[in-house]
Amino acid sequence: MTKNIKGKAALGAAAIGSAAIAAALLYASKRKEKKAETPVPPSGENPETD
Repeated sequence: MTKNIKGKAALGAAAIGSAAIAAALLYASKRKEKKAETPVPPSGENPETD
């Protein structure tokens, strides 16, 4: 019976670990997309700089 419980615990831990990794990858990719966006001037014209 202890083997069965250990196997289930290991399976549960693996599932939780893989879900955490997937969530971290999604979070990192969304942050990267946000960072890549350049802000557009409200008027739509190119900003004049010195």
